[in-house]
Amino acid sequence: MSFISYPFLLLFACVWLACWRLPFRWVNPCLLLASYVFYGWWDWRFLGLLVFSSVVDFVCGRLLDGRVSEERRSDVLIISLVVNLGTLAVFKYFDFFIDSFSEVLSTLGIEMRPPLLRLVLPIGISFYTFQTLSYTIDVYRRKMPSADRFLDFLLYVSFFPQLVAGPIERATSLLPQIQVPRTFNWERISSGCQLALVGFFKKMVIADNLAPFIESVYGNGGESNGLAVVLATYAFAIQIYCDFSGYTDIARGVARMIGFELCENFNLPYFATNPSDFWRRWHISLSTWIRDYLYIPLGGSRGGRFRVIRNLVITMFLAGLWHGASWNFVIWGLYHGVLLGIFAIIHDAREKQQRARRPQLREPNASGVGFWLSALAFFHLTCLGWLIFRAESLSSILKLLKSISEVWHWSLLSIDPNLVFRLVLFGIPLILFQCYQFKRGDNEPWIRWRLTTRVAFYVALFYGIVLLGSPERHEFIYFQF
Repeated sequence: MSFISYPFLLLFACVWLACWRLPFRWVNPCLLLASYVFYGWWDWRFLGLLVFSSVVDFVCGRLLDGRVSEERRSDVLIISLVVNLGTLAVFKYFDFFIDSFSEVLSTLGIEMRPPLLRLVLPIGISFYTFQTLSYTIDVYRRKMPSADRFLDFLLYVSFFPQLVAGPIERATSLLPQIQVPRTFNWERISSGCQLALVGFFKKMVIADNLAPFIESVYGNGGESNGLAVVLATYAFAIQIYCDFSGYTDIARGVARMIGFELCENFNLPYFATNPSDFWRRWHISLSTWIRDYLYIPLGGSRGGRFRVIRNLVITMFLAGLWHGASWNFVIWGLYHGVLLGIFAIIHDAREKQQRARRPQLREPNASGVGFWLSALAFFHLTCLGWLIFRAESLSSILKLLKSISEVWHWSLLSIDPNLVFRLVLFGIPLILFQCYQFKRGDNEPWIRWRLTTRVAFYVALFYGIVLLGSPERHEFIYFQF
């Protein structure tokens, strides 16, 4: 079931009434039922996989929390890791690695065509797998006790607002909210509705209106004029941000309206001035998950420069692979790993210089000319990464890059005027509004506006969705992960 559908609005209306009208002992069972209806709407057969993952990690959590000896705790954790990552590998990566291995053998003159599974990828499997794994690992590390009630844990894994595209919630944050009664708070309900409305606008008006024109450039195997590729890449940077952050806004708004607070997943990522800053702002729940459960266990920033760069590249390689079983995602991850490694070297050099010249240094201006130039430069490095991310094959990446490099062949005649019009219509207001958010240091500034200003803003968003919303519906981009 998609947020952008009438069945969801009907389901949510029932859930909202149940949350605030029923006794608490019935609320969580109703939320669990609604979550399973929401997930099973796409394909009810995958509900069994979701329940199986939940059962395995609930049992592992209970065993880790004093039910087995210290010597056996690591064995229980390994069982959880093998089951979860093994399931993910079979459904998402088995065919990809077998097919890639066959292609390598064929280049060596060895023809091999092993049978492929061709399994349908369960929606949201990457998200809820990481969510359950974080619970088991945190219990193993004794950062939290295991869940007492099985139903509460089932709801933690399948909570419908963030089930299929995040944010990836930690059990330390979401489980306590599930376990206690929620109090009706009109201000929180109102702010949740406002945040969801902003998310619907981002998705339906901005992202979906740009999607067909981006597809017209990227969908022809890379055979496009360089100028068209550049503009389509700018458009994709806006589309993927509005699509994914729009989903997060809707998820957080919907959850807030029924008494839950989900973690923030985006914090003005295109104002980042370096790769480290970008990953503190983009898909925050994934980047912090990777930091805590991959990067730090690998050694993090400890050790020599080579080890730090190695850890960064390995971590981002796995982050790219998390996004999908395709080489363009792997290359995208390695690209960001290299950027992080280069930045780590530059940062170390600057720190040494600062230590030597500390008395003469002044704090840099966070909004000065240097900041804006750095943000603009890194935005273009981010866009290069988005080109790799959006391309449909390795050959497409090479063709797209080649077309951009041939500046002398750029042609205005190849540009669809509708793409330029939509870039201006949606891009400029988005940039200006985000500059306002950045200056205020507030991602939800509308909550603190005067009543008349707020009403005008919400009415404009509503009529913008009605009048400018794309007639063609596109699935959220991160549903495929």
